[in-house]
This record gives sequence, structure tokens and C-alpha cells, in this order.
Amino acid sequence: MDNSHYITATNKKVTADNGITYVYREVGVKTGTPIVGLNHLSANLDNWDPTIIDGLAKDHWVITFDYRGVGSSTGKASNSIQAMAEDTINFIHALKLTKVDLLGFSMGGMIAQEVLLRDKDLVNRAILAGTGPKGGEGIENVTKLSDASLLRSLVTFKDIKTYLFFTRTENGKKSAADFIVRLYLRKDDRDKTINWFAYRTQLKAINKWGKENPADLSGIKTPILVVNGDNDIMVPTTPNTYQLKDRLSNSKLIIYTDAGHGAIAQYHESFVKSANEFYGEK
Repeated sequence: MDNSHYITATNKKVTADNGITYVYREVGVKTGTPIVGLNHLSANLDNWDPTIIDGLAKDHWVITFDYRGVGSSTGKASNSIQAMAEDTINFIHALKLTKVDLLGFSMGGMIAQEVLLRDKDLVNRAILAGTGPKGGEGIENVTKLSDASLLRSLVTFKDIKTYLFFTRTENGKKSAADFIVRLYLRKDDRDKTINWFAYRTQLKAINKWGKENPADLSGIKTPILVVNGDNDIMVPTTPNTYQLKDRLSNSKLIIYTDAGHGAIAQYHESFVKSANEFYGEK
């Protein structure tokens, strides 16, 4: 395999002190602060947009991994967002890393917030995309929305992300189709699809997190870039994206127009440029 591009990157393994063996990929030059990607509900290694990962890897060291019990990682799926944050910290420590940047998308953005609350010194910078704060409006509806979209995807023979991540405008539909094609550019050594038990466990974790009392994020001084589309139906942009930005004292905000939950994929060229600038700031 060739580690210069994400679709040909080697699947690697590392075992943490908790006994879990995590499967991961890394691309880019292994210098500076690595970017650790925290992905969405049900995602495995192959669910990262390779255009985004390769775009970041031109200037940065990028690492993606499967949470415990997901894809090719061992163990049972964690049943709370907080447990997934501990999972993430265990993985980072297993790689002997002492400082990382985070790219948290969707559920991964929720996990990133919990990592920031648990270990502020571990994170240099973080991007929180397509996500919202704990207890945010409508987050507890993700299970109902996902189930309805799954049924629709089965009837139409389209990937569920077509309906959950993108607007139903012509621009959104084309972006969805292009994104799904990119997810299948990798032909060899693809990751294992999440099993049904792990998927439902993650859904319950998001539902629970959405019903919990809001967290106090005011103590987080880490530079944060909050990103979303203007019409996110999974984690409603209004008020969640704006509230998340306001609760973080050292944050910036990007809202893409005619875009939904997967705005970073829909506007991947613009997002990569902004992300590289953000991670490169001193």
C-alpha cells in the first residue's frame, strides 16, 4: 500500500493499555502536530472523504482510526459519548502522542468536546464540524431521523448519507452523488462495515448526550473552528452551531450556504483551505 494518499494508505494496528487494538491509517509527513480525525455515527476508516484527508495531508500529518468495537478495532462499542472520548484518549496515548489537533465531524465533534473537557493540554487546536453542544436542540432526534432516512435509502437504493448529509437542492444532490463516489475510490483492503449492534449503541449514546444538561465549555481556551452548513437536519444549525461557537471563548465560525450536515464534504475545497490555514496558525 502507498501512504501518500488516503485511498491507498496501509491499515495499521496499535494496542492501548485498555487492551483494545485500534486500527488506523496515517498520511502526510510525520512532523509537527498530527491531526487526529474523529468521525461520524457508524463510520469506519473508509467513511472519511479522501479529498479532505489528502488535502490536509499536503501540509500536515493526519491520522484516522476506528473507535472500539467499530470497523476492524476490537472490543464492544462504547455506550456513551464520554466513553468514546476516553476511547480516543487511549488511542492517542497508545501512539505515544502528547499533543494533537482534532478534526471532529458530527458525532466526532461531540467526542472532541468531551476530550477537550477531560484533557485540555492534549489538544492544540480543534475543528468541530456538523455538530453541536451537549443537550443541544434536536440532537435527541437523531435516532428517529436516521431510522426514517435508512428506510428511504433502502427504498431508493441510495446511500443513507445522501439524505442525512446534504440538502435536496440540485447543488446538494450533485454534491451527495460526488461524495458517495469518492468514498468508494479505495478498492483494496477496505475496512469492515460497522455491525448493527455497534450502530444502535452509538445511536443510543448520541440520544443520551442530546438529553443531558449542557456542559460548561467556557474554560476551554483551545483555538476552535466551528463549521456547518446552513441547513443541517441532523444537528440543527440554528441554534446549535451558533450556540456552540458562543460557548467557546476562543472560536471562529464558518457557515456554508445551501449545505447540510456534510457541508465539509460539499464544500471540500474551501474547507480544506480554511482548515489548513487554521491548523497552521501560530
